[in-house]
Amino acid sequence: MRTPLLLDIAADACPDRIALGPKENGCNFDAYRARAGQVAAWLADKRNPNTAFLGMNGDILPVLLFASGMAGSPFVPLNYRLADADLNKLVVRSAPAVLIADDDMLARLAPVDDVEVIARSRFEAEFMRGPIPGKVDLPKTEQDVAALLFTSGTTGDPKAAVLRHANLTSYVMSTVEFLGADEDEAALVSVPAYHIAGISAILTAAYGGRRIVYLPGFTAEDWVATAAAEGITHAMVVPTMLDRILDVMQATGEMLPALRALSYGGGKMPEAVIARALAMLPHVAFVNAYGLTETSSTVALLGADDHRAAFASADPVIRRRLASVGQPLPSIELEIRREDGSGCGIGEHGEIHVRGEQVSGEYLHKKAVADDGWFATNDAGWIDEGGYLFVEGRLDDVIVRGGENISPGEIEDLLRSFDDIADCAVLGIPCERWGEKIVAVIVSRSGSPDTEAMAAAIRNKLRSTKTPEAWFVRDELPYNETGKLLRRVLKAELAEGAAPIREAR
Repeated sequence: MRTPLLLDIAADACPDRIALGPKENGCNFDAYRARAGQVAAWLADKRNPNTAFLGMNGDILPVLLFASGMAGSPFVPLNYRLADADLNKLVVRSAPAVLIADDDMLARLAPVDDVEVIARSRFEAEFMRGPIPGKVDLPKTEQDVAALLFTSGTTGDPKAAVLRHANLTSYVMSTVEFLGADEDEAALVSVPAYHIAGISAILTAAYGGRRIVYLPGFTAEDWVATAAAEGITHAMVVPTMLDRILDVMQATGEMLPALRALSYGGGKMPEAVIARALAMLPHVAFVNAYGLTETSSTVALLGADDHRAAFASADPVIRRRLASVGQPLPSIELEIRREDGSGCGIGEHGEIHVRGEQVSGEYLHKKAVADDGWFATNDAGWIDEGGYLFVEGRLDDVIVRGGENISPGEIEDLLRSFDDIADCAVLGIPCERWGEKIVAVIVSRSGSPDTEAMAAAIRNKLRSTKTPEAWFVRDELPYNETGKLLRRVLKAELAEGAAPIREAR
């Protein structure tokens, strides 16, 4: 099954339902399909293997995604937050292509052979405005690649993940009820198109019959104001967004009564933040979604009932599930494995492996999925006795101290239990004696953190070898726009000789 069919059957079933934009005078499903078809015919004439996009959120994105699928041209959204040199490397890797770019980003692009650049204003004037076009006959295409998504590259150069139509439609069909959304439902999308959540938001909204409202760029103030004005019922955020949204809501008194469901993912959610959200917004169903670009979005969910049960429980085993990502989707197989490939037991830490029809596990010119369909995620985790998955971070983040592998996640979780810690990161930096030594970078609410007490707590609850040997304070930690901590940025800063506030004796 191809992704354009998701839009096609929705447009046949509810042509007059608003699909994109404001609830007043938005674009309905019939016009949505017609504009995508017109763009697809234009793309087919150009015969470019790829359709790239560089720019901010807007209705152009879903039209381009479906149009490229109709034309058999993989959609390649590019990360506009990259430095110009890194961005232009991705443009080169996207060739041959037609590239639609925001007007104010055109100057950032170096000329590339076989890449035709089109200004967004020109594209929108021709295809996004004016009379609704008639149906266009399109040539049949055998292209089975729907999108190429460059991974976030938090530990190295981005890889081009290949997502095929079968991967994406499998995810949508197994998780979304066809036209299951009420006519008044609307999803606020603030994650960028070059993130898998931005792609899945388009596909699931079309199949479910839910209107999409885009926030061009995220600020908490704009998010709350737009959600209130447009009667937003559903949204997806990353953890760093949610805390800021709650601050704005608390300051303004806006409680968003229309909001029904809020999903989050992309990074570790501090327990204090989700607990605050549950207390402030009892009418909202919260969902924690764990997935990767290579798995076509979500593979495990902590649902609304699980959130409420964990939040209300005095049992520490149940309560800690607020920090989990829930249980695997019914369509997904998931295992935790040791380094030798054998399966881990309950509570045993290892690497998360997944298998299922939605799992691509493929990069350009490289297959990353095993012959039996299993994909090694490079994420560390463990499963509790109830089948709840806890993700500890990337295996690349493991600290090797004196030959011992130490996960920073459990140390960070303990640090976050201190009221004074607004955020933290635990890293390994080079050390002649141990290979790597453990350091903690913290964001302190008071400005005068009691690192002695924190170190003592880690020694008592974990052990001395997991106690940070140096402590650094920052006003904030570096994250990318999808909520992932940029550990390499912190390591680079520390390598330049930043002085700690306290060093172990």
